[in-house]
Amino acid sequence: MSEVTNRYFIIHKPYNMVSQFVSPDKVGLLGDLDFDFPAGIHAIGRLDSHSEGLLILTTNKKITRLLFQGKIPHKRTYLVQVKNVVSNESLLQLKNGVSLCIKSNENYIAVPLDTKIVQEPLSLFKYAKGFYDDYPHTWLLITLTEGKFHQVRKMVKAISHRCLRLIRLSIEDLALGDLEPGCVREIEEGEFFARLKIDETDA
Repeated sequence: MSEVTNRYFIIHKPYNMVSQFVSPDKVGLLGDLDFDFPAGIHAIGRLDSHSEGLLILTTNKKITRLLFQGKIPHKRTYLVQVKNVVSNESLLQLKNGVSLCIKSNENYIAVPLDTKIVQEPLSLFKYAKGFYDDYPHTWLLITLTEGKFHQVRKMVKAISHRCLRLIRLSIEDLALGDLEPGCVREIEEGEFFARLKIDETDA
């Protein structure tokens, strides 16, 4: 019996597309992308339809456990555009941690690994322009090691700012780079595991 060869991809998930291939709703799907994905492919660390950026797809069913359910947390970095100007006081509040309601009667203190204001977002992401640039706004670079439901959006809301754009730039050393919206890049297994800092012998 031949050994199963898994495959690994990253895509630049565009705005207004869900991180799945099938949906009962009329929404943009991963299957709409101009790429012939292999059977058994699925998304890891999904982004909601209004979020953009780095999305991992693989046929390896063990990656979710290795990447998001293991003992060692993995860094995720987001470029976030929020409404209005973020004050130094609000930025400090965000850095020190904010309380989020994650269940009906349960609060969680979300403390980012790093947070800073970005003056030139185009230097980090060449598509960071065009949505809300005519309105007062601030770009933030936020790095987390956790991923509660809608966590980044809830964090900026906790400092009284509405999230306008949410773009995942990287997970550990696996980065979106210059990949254009809607495009797909296949990655060799060894590089995939090395950049994500997970042990391929556990897969």
